[in-house]
Amino acid sequence: MRNNIYIYILVMAAVTYLIRALPLTLIRKEIKNKTMRSFLYYVPYVTLAVMTFPAILTATKNIGSGIAGFVAAVLIALRRGSLFLVSAVACVTVFLWELLFSYIGMY
Repeated sequence: MRNNIYIYILVMAAVTYLIRALPLTLIRKEIKNKTMRSFLYYVPYVTLAVMTFPAILTATKNIGSGIAGFVAAVLIALRRGSLFLVSAVACVTVFLWELLFSYIGMY
């Protein structure tokens, strides 16, 4: 039995549409529950973090340099550094980490 790609695309489009359309049609009133409101407030941030974190760790030669860059970025961000400073420090940290370990022959 041959698979029909158009059926797959149609099902995927329907599911994607339903996920977006059902909340708009079923929830008509303002959400007053504080727990639900705070949950919905943080959903975009959590989604971005979940998509970004694995890419941080796997974008370099070694996972150690990714972790070093991540730790450096978190430390600068906690000290209220600007977005440019955070990204620059993370990039320089990864560069120096990989330069150091390639120089001493670790990888």
